[in-house]
Amino acid sequence: MNRTKHAIVATFWQLLEEKTYNKITVQDIVDRCHVNRNTFYYHFQDIPSLAEWSVEIWADEVIKNRGSFDSLTHCIIYMAEECTKRKKALLHLFRSAKKEYFLKYLNKMGYHVICTYVENRTENLSLAENKTESLVRYYKCTLMGIILDWLENDASYDLIAFCQELCELFSGSGERAMLKCTVSKDEIDATC
Repeated sequence: MNRTKHAIVATFWQLLEEKTYNKITVQDIVDRCHVNRNTFYYHFQDIPSLAEWSVEIWADEVIKNRGSFDSLTHCIIYMAEECTKRKKALLHLFRSAKKEYFLKYLNKMGYHVICTYVENRTENLSLAENKTESLVRYYKCTLMGIILDWLENDASYDLIAFCQELCELFSGSGERAMLKCTVSKDEIDATC
């Protein structure tokens, strides 16, 4: 992404931290970026296309920068931290006309983060594919449900502390569930 486009996206996120989505104008962006309107329109058709691009780039960066997860707690806390970093902006997107688009990419992020954890933890195990997919979906839905609850409650509680508390409460359950997904040697021999 070129420097000007990056500056426009960064400015959009800054403004989204300060005001609701529907209050952000092209003029706000060009004034803060010190570019002209033609420059904005060279890169983006309008504010909605800027919002979509910004959400996609954010989701891709969160996925790309995730590293490897050594525990389910680590991946859940990682998502909580990423959401907390943009708390007001995410609340404004959640309450905007771009809510569905935002949720689509939030869901994509959650799925990739949970998949990474499960793949890392089970790379040396023989797993039943349908059970693994069920496990990934379960944890992704749980994680997204927590984030949606946080957003629906105006991000009024400490998401990271709440996730840590839940992880302590359910400690070990992820490992037990993965063990239930393993395919026994007898099942492998029966398919050969």
